[in-house]
Amino acid sequence: MNVKSKENQENSAVELVIEVGAEEFEAAVDKVYRKNRKSIAVPGFRKGHAPRKIIEGMYGSGVFYQDAIDELYPTAYAQAVEQEGLDPVAYPKVEVLEVGKDGFTFKALVTVRPPFEIGNYKGLTASKEEVEITAEDVENELKPYIQRATRLVNVEREAKEGDTVLIDFEGFKDGVPFEGGKGENHALELGSHSFIPGFEEGVVGMKPGDEKDLDVTFPEEYTPELAGKAVVFKVKVHEVKEPQAPVVDDEFAKDVSEFDTLEEFKKDLENKLRERREHAAQHAFEDAVTDALIGELKVELPQAMIDFRGDQVLQEYADRFERQGLPFQQYLQMTGQTLDAMREQAKAAAEHQIKIEMALDAVAAAENMTVTDEELEAEYKALAEQYGMEVDQVKAAADAEDVKATLLRRKAMELVKAEAKAEKPQKTTKKKAAKEEEPAAEGEAAPKKRAPRAKKGTPDKTEESAE
Repeated sequence: MNVKSKENQENSAVELVIEVGAEEFEAAVDKVYRKNRKSIAVPGFRKGHAPRKIIEGMYGSGVFYQDAIDELYPTAYAQAVEQEGLDPVAYPKVEVLEVGKDGFTFKALVTVRPPFEIGNYKGLTASKEEVEITAEDVENELKPYIQRATRLVNVEREAKEGDTVLIDFEGFKDGVPFEGGKGENHALELGSHSFIPGFEEGVVGMKPGDEKDLDVTFPEEYTPELAGKAVVFKVKVHEVKEPQAPVVDDEFAKDVSEFDTLEEFKKDLENKLRERREHAAQHAFEDAVTDALIGELKVELPQAMIDFRGDQVLQEYADRFERQGLPFQQYLQMTGQTLDAMREQAKAAAEHQIKIEMALDAVAAAENMTVTDEELEAEYKALAEQYGMEVDQVKAAADAEDVKATLLRRKAMELVKAEAKAEKPQKTTKKKAAKEEEPAAEGEAAPKKRAPRAKKGTPDKTEESAE
């Protein structure tokens, strides 16, 4: 391999013209011939025994050239890049210039890491939420426990909003039953808006044993065969059940938690809520600090670098779904997304990722940070535990320089965070962290509106008949 020329181009690209000599090329051509001769039929010769000269005479002297080039150029390219001290950040664009018995010459356009520098990275300021827990917040944390302990009790009265009714129903369009419009012993919570508009409202006021015809109209955005159509549902109510909430006292606390008193239980809910909100606030603060650090980065990223990293991010997405047993194409169909849209999202994530890495690399360089052998060994052990591997396996699989780079960036990030200053948020964003935070116990998601369907079921809450 010989680098004939090296020329800097625009957009952080370097053009290399690389030459592979006759001896090396001939060896590769012969290797390709021996690999492929068994699949080439030549009259007068047993399959796989035709001499190379005969095959070249039949198909041309360059019949094996392309495969030989494919065999050689990756190694030749890697050697040239190392020789010239380049730092590629994308796949090269390769073009063969000349090829013959004396070897071949190719051009490689190499996208390299662009120059970059960091401005101020100490004392960065970012907004941080002040965590406040009110009595109302604690009561909201308590609600899911109360809901799960609430029983449904049979009552002999007219149904009202909030009750659950057990009904039979059948829908008719122009006097003819339509598909999917019939159900028996269906539990329906009135006011849940799980059925089409007008249906639940029409059941309100009915008592056990009552029968009624409901005139309703399907929404315009419903399935084509029923959208906007007027129909009649024949409904019969079997049971009316009202929710009976538990008495929220010490006994309740014992039933739903590990605590003996309601006060202790509420205090635990408050502490856990505070911990979650503080974690959310800290995470949001660190993200804001990272954004501020990126704002201090001075760099022009080549598009090829973003595209290359974006493809890596997209492949990681696909691999993650495959490991979970969901083919990526099936995921796209389920979510209604296109591959192009996902690729654009991946590119945006890749650009952000690249800038974070560069900014932290610049901080590490400015601070003359290093990684000790002890720190590197500890990281190998941590990775081994994380992936359930032996340390030697991790060392064999992981690139030491990549691991060191990760450790240096981690150190740089810790420095930036330690030096950062938190500011009080503006009033308009006062409770952003609290709103984004998830509740301690999962509540029931609001159901989507739908037409009554033929489905037997029982309410989610415990049913109990009144004595």
